[in-house]
Amino acid sequence: MTRTGSAHTLHYGWIIVAIGFLIIFACIGLARYAYTMLLPSMQAGLELPYDRMGFIGTGNFCGYLLAVILAPRLIRRFRPRAVIGGGLALLSLALFGIGLSSGFIAPLSLYFIVGIGTGCANIPTMALISHWFRSDRRGTAAGLMIAGNGAAIMLAGWLVPRLNLLYGTNGWRGGWLLLGSIALAVTALSIWLVRNHPSEMGLEPLGTAPPAAPNLPATDERSGDGALLVRLGLLYLAFGATFMIYGTFIVTTMVREYGFDEARAGHYWSWAGFFSFFSGILFGTLSDHIGRRHGLVLVFAVQTAAYLLAGSQPTPGILLLSIGLYGLAVFAIPAIMAAAVGDYLGLPRAAAAFSTITIFFAAGQTIGPAIAGMIGRSTGNFSDAYLLAGCITMSAMIFTLFLPPPRR
Repeated sequence: MTRTGSAHTLHYGWIIVAIGFLIIFACIGLARYAYTMLLPSMQAGLELPYDRMGFIGTGNFCGYLLAVILAPRLIRRFRPRAVIGGGLALLSLALFGIGLSSGFIAPLSLYFIVGIGTGCANIPTMALISHWFRSDRRGTAAGLMIAGNGAAIMLAGWLVPRLNLLYGTNGWRGGWLLLGSIALAVTALSIWLVRNHPSEMGLEPLGTAPPAAPNLPATDERSGDGALLVRLGLLYLAFGATFMIYGTFIVTTMVREYGFDEARAGHYWSWAGFFSFFSGILFGTLSDHIGRRHGLVLVFAVQTAAYLLAGSQPTPGILLLSIGLYGLAVFAIPAIMAAAVGDYLGLPRAAAAFSTITIFFAAGQTIGPAIAGMIGRSTGNFSDAYLLAGCITMSAMIFTLFLPPPRR
């Protein structure tokens, strides 16, 4: 017989949340968002133009897209714990390689491998939530795990400028080597602590067991589900493209266009990390009360404001407001989408549906930085790229209003 744990013991599900926080911290927060802080000095050190730095970022997302496609098969064959450990190990070695690389092809190829490792670590980590927590606790667990991103953004904003001061033109190399060391430590912890299912430890999932569902006549409601899934996927694509345009180039904008030193730019970027701590939990809980559709509309509205402000040649105060709005909304859409697919398609099909729309999301992450890099090279700044992102999220906000209500 399995047990839920007594009032005097800590359910192991919270250990899974803690190690999940560190995994997200390493595989997405450091491996992806630290690139934003490292980009200016890395660009100068490698002597590459904006578009090539954008393509390096795109290489990471291409690797992630490949991992999204492969991860479900890998999870079924090797179980989440092994896939997470393998993904983190691959990612760690590639981060070390970037710190030692030169030219364009080497960092592009290595950051592509980082993307594969990121996807292989992130997807099964988020899947663990469904195994370890029942529905009334999943939102809280997911929000706490995703907060690892915010912690990494704040660390990168504080750490990278200090490495550049300490090591000069090679500061970005020290940054990648240090990130690889941290990711390797998290790899060891994940192999030690992650468990695939509560039954491995004689436990039940944490949360209240739902009442038994009544036997209802079978109905075929799938005829319109394909079109609905595409609509949700397009919204997720819009989010993926736009949040990475901003997330990849905003620090470069502050340094190159507004003359900020890297310490000041890092301080500003750290505020995005601070507000992103609350992003998933805040909007996920809000969508429980006002509905997924209106929750998505609100998030897209906040993002639109952030992007349009950044593209309007803002004062430092307005730029800080833009960064705060970006951080407040940045991790909200994944949380709402995870709940929305369950609302629209039912829990038995939610996991497969979320994997499908994640392909759209990964595609958006792939094309967004590349397009922004080309815009930056042709115009000499990223104002037009941010304005384009604002137009996309405004269109997504309007598109969301026409989503049908979930079936009851």
